[in-house]
Amino acid sequence: MGRQAKKLSLFNTLEILKKYTDEDHRLTQAELLELLKQDYDMEVDRRTVKSNLMDLIELGYEIESQETTRMIRNEKTGEVEESTIMSSFYLVRDFSKPELRLLIDSLLFSKHIPYSQCKELVLKLESLSNKYFRASMNYICTMPEDKTNNRQVFYNIDVLDEAISKGRKVSFKYLEYGTDKKQHPKLDKEGEERVYVVSPYQMVAKEGKYYLICNYDYYDDISNYRVDRITDIEILDAKAKPFEKLKWSKGKRLDLAEYMKQHVYMYSSEDSTVTFRIVKPMISDIIDMFGKDVRFFDETEDTVCVKAKVNETAMVQFAKSYAPDVEILEPLELREQVKNELRRGYRAYE
Repeated sequence: MGRQAKKLSLFNTLEILKKYTDEDHRLTQAELLELLKQDYDMEVDRRTVKSNLMDLIELGYEIESQETTRMIRNEKTGEVEESTIMSSFYLVRDFSKPELRLLIDSLLFSKHIPYSQCKELVLKLESLSNKYFRASMNYICTMPEDKTNNRQVFYNIDVLDEAISKGRKVSFKYLEYGTDKKQHPKLDKEGEERVYVVSPYQMVAKEGKYYLICNYDYYDDISNYRVDRITDIEILDAKAKPFEKLKWSKGKRLDLAEYMKQHVYMYSSEDSTVTFRIVKPMISDIIDMFGKDVRFFDETEDTVCVKAKVNETAMVQFAKSYAPDVEILEPLELREQVKNELRRGYRAYE
C-alpha cells in the first residue's frame, strides 16, 4: 500500500470509529474491514486495520479495546507462548452522552438564542457523538420557534466581550416588542431612536435569558439589559467607569455570585437588608433563590422569619408573587409598597 493510500485508510478508520462507536457500540477488526469496504469502497487486510488502530493511539486518540489472553505456539521456536489479542474497539468521546444531553437541553431551554442558530448549535453538538446519539434525541426537532428574533446576539456577545476585556464603553439601541409582535428600537422623548451609552462589566445567564450587567452613563448605579434585545452595538474610545467607583458598589469590585443572589429577577434598583416571614415549606425555595447566607429566626410550627440582603424591586415582586406565604416585615416602606400594590391588584379584580 502506498503512502497516500495508507493515510487515506488511516483517516477513514478514524471516521468509522467516530461514526459507529462508543462504549455501548464496539467494532471488531473484521467489522472495521467490512465498513471500510461498504462506506469507502476500500479493501485492506487485517494487518492494515491493526496498524491504523495502533497509529491512531500513537497520535493521541483514546481508543479502548477488549484484551483477550491466549496461549499460542511460536512458529520459529516451537515454544508455547502467551499472546494478547485486542478486539471490540471504540473511540472514547470528549463528551459523554449525558453531558451532551445537558448541553443540548441548555440550548433548547434558552430564550436568548435565535431559533435557527440554536438548531445549528444542536446539530454541531450532535456531531460530537455517533450516529446512535441522534436516534435517541428525536425531540430536538420539536424546538419552539418563538425564541428571540435578534439574529445578531452572538455578534453582541463578541463585541461586549472585547469591550469588557479592554475596559471600554459601548453604545447600542435597545429593542422592545410592539403590538405588531415585532421588535422596534426604544424611542426617546423626541420620538427618535434612543442610543444607550454604558460601561459593561459582566454577562450572565438567568432563567433562560442573557443579561449585560453595566452602568448607564448618566447615573451612578447598576443596570441590566437583555443581550438579545441589544442592536447596533459599537465599542467607543471612552474608558468604562470602574465598577468600584460607582456609589452602589461601596468601593468593592463586582462579586457576581453575590450580585446574582441579590437580584432574583435581574431588576435594577437599590439593595437593602429585608426581613420577611415565610411558610416553612418555602425554606428550600428561599435557599435556592437567595443562597445560604440568609438568616432564619423566630421559627414557629408553621412559619419562620428570614433576613436577607436583596434587590428591593425583586423583593417586592417576590412578595407579591408568593403572597400570602411571604410577608415583608421590614423595612416598613417596602412593606407598605407591597401592601398598596396588592390593594391596587385586588381593586382591579373587584
